[in-house]
Amino acid sequence: MKILTGNSNRPLAEAISAYLNLPLTKASVRRFSDMEIFVEIDENVRGEDVFVIQSTSYPTNDNLMELLVALDALKRGSAQRTTAVIPYYGYARQDRKSGPRTPISAKLVANLITSAGADRVLTLDLHAGQIQGFFDIPTDNLYAAPVFTKDILDRNDGDEMTIVSPDVGGVLRARAIAKRLDAELAIIDKRRERAGISEVMHIIGDVEGKRCIILDDIVDSAGTLCNAAVALMEAKAKSVCAYVTHGVLSGGAVARVSASPLEELVMTDSIQATEAVRVAQNIRQISIAPLLGEAMHRISEERSVSSLFDYPSE
Repeated sequence: MKILTGNSNRPLAEAISAYLNLPLTKASVRRFSDMEIFVEIDENVRGEDVFVIQSTSYPTNDNLMELLVALDALKRGSAQRTTAVIPYYGYARQDRKSGPRTPISAKLVANLITSAGADRVLTLDLHAGQIQGFFDIPTDNLYAAPVFTKDILDRNDGDEMTIVSPDVGGVLRARAIAKRLDAELAIIDKRRERAGISEVMHIIGDVEGKRCIILDDIVDSAGTLCNAAVALMEAKAKSVCAYVTHGVLSGGAVARVSASPLEELVMTDSIQATEAVRVAQNIRQISIAPLLGEAMHRISEERSVSSLFDYPSE
């Protein structure tokens, strides 16, 4: 078993390497003067089971191309099996035709990864579960729910909790964690006028005097989260915090979160934290390295990884 990493999230790759007590494979990932990406594996990989760790986060296209070139290098180096470990799967929000003459980019990216030489994909909290079906190779979609549940329980001070879904689409995810925590469930009913702009309409459920925990998979502009936090506090919630798997946090999102009523925004390290995230007072990252590392270990040993899955249930 060998672990290779690109440049998208080296701290996470190093944490996984430490968890598995396995050094990262020596490789050179660099750019020519015209910004072409070049990958050279500096170790023999013939007949090896190789895991390539690379989030396709910002800069999305560069990181995606690094992954594709690395997969091709491993295929041509006669690796026995190559698994693309993609903690954050970019283009996942383009999972259907949203209008006439629009692409399904999540499927296109799946085709590219498969054609580049991946034999298997391991990812975390896909924006839409059906993206697994876009791949013609085995795809494991892990969930951050067990990590979040443990962190919430460790920090629970005895207050009565309510798990909040920021929209109808996230109800299954929120309900699964609410069930684990034996907590109430509330839903934010919102109307999105256009991409990146959301308007909170009203809250379904009782939040008065409760410690509200918003659950979501991706936070990008943070508009939805901050609007939801304001609405919950106006509904007399005791406090509001949020747990989100992928912290994209583009544009002025960090400043927006810092100025919001959110007591804390907790994210996994599927995307490497920017300096703004690191210095923000109310943003915290928790590691998914043990979860991904254990899944990789079980895949390498041909053992079941189903016990690591936390499928949202009714």
